[in-house]
Amino acid sequence: IGEVYPPFRDHFDTLRTVNYKHGLSSARKFMKIPTRSYSVVSTSKILPKQSILPTKRPPKAPRTKQPSRANQPQVSETEDLMQCTAFATADEYHLGNLCHDLTSYGYVEITSLPRDAANVLVIGTENAAKEYDPGMIFFFREGSVVFWNVEEKTMKKIMQVLERHEIQPYEVALVHWENEEINYRRGEGQSKLHRGEILLNSDLDIDEVILQKFAFSNALCLSVKLAIWESSLDNFVESIQSIPEILKSRKKVKLSHADVMQKIGELFALRHCINLSSDLLITPDFYWDRENLEELYDKTCQFLSINRRVKVMNEKLQHCMELTDLMRNHLNEKRALRLEWMIVILITIEVMFELARVVF
Repeated sequence: IGEVYPPFRDHFDTLRTVNYKHGLSSARKFMKIPTRSYSVVSTSKILPKQSILPTKRPPKAPRTKQPSRANQPQVSETEDLMQCTAFATADEYHLGNLCHDLTSYGYVEITSLPRDAANVLVIGTENAAKEYDPGMIFFFREGSVVFWNVEEKTMKKIMQVLERHEIQPYEVALVHWENEEINYRRGEGQSKLHRGEILLNSDLDIDEVILQKFAFSNALCLSVKLAIWESSLDNFVESIQSIPEILKSRKKVKLSHADVMQKIGELFALRHCINLSSDLLITPDFYWDRENLEELYDKTCQFLSINRRVKVMNEKLQHCMELTDLMRNHLNEKRALRLEWMIVILITIEVMFELARVVF
């Protein structure tokens, strides 16, 4: 492949011009093939140039746990099913301004939650997706929102209003990719989470239903928030994954001391969010004297594998910290060696001047 012969004048005199043009086009085509060794394959399997262009890498699978297809009910049983959707859109919300803005659009604030359920705003809406349960929205100050039986059009409108009250918002594509969706229904029996579906007791009054929805929403918000941090950690790992190979091949690492300190700062900020400023490691104080709500909260966290995911993240963070500490020590040693050489050179210059003064 790649060898092109010009037409012979004595055999193809009549088709000389046509074959010559064809030979030039073939030569231009094959001259663009990179010079490297290939295994012997059929020419019919060689891809055209358009197919080998670099394409955009597909996104990874979402980390939030979606219900298994095998566990989903039959189509005939889904008429009374409603949807609960959770998003993490920013680091924090201005709940006071958000409440004033939403009430100006006609939404109603629900104030039946206890006083110790702080840092949450509950909004009711008449635009419910299904008539079996009123639409309800939970806004958590930590930057998460949960929609209960809210139609898609109303959900998009509220998300647009929410954008004006976000602190450090996340990328829109990441928000919609790392969401959490779970089905629920109202029925007889004790409220529970079973096979990826929430059952709310239909005999409870509205205040008790709001408390149970709050417990489920609290766990769902932790899951989507953790998914955002997991994505940030993956981006960080990709930024430093070439360092071990560079060190292994004895090449020079092109990172300054400021870059390494920035990486260390990013790691500490992420560890602070996971282990200190969130409720991922402990159960919130709100559930200590409410055992029934604590059980719903713990079951939902267990279903979403929150404890296991936090453990894996901390192990990854520890490995990244060891690598960044290695780079910082390496740069400190290089700086110390440079200072030593500067001192040696200065001493040598001083000795030379002293010798010159003695001799001359």
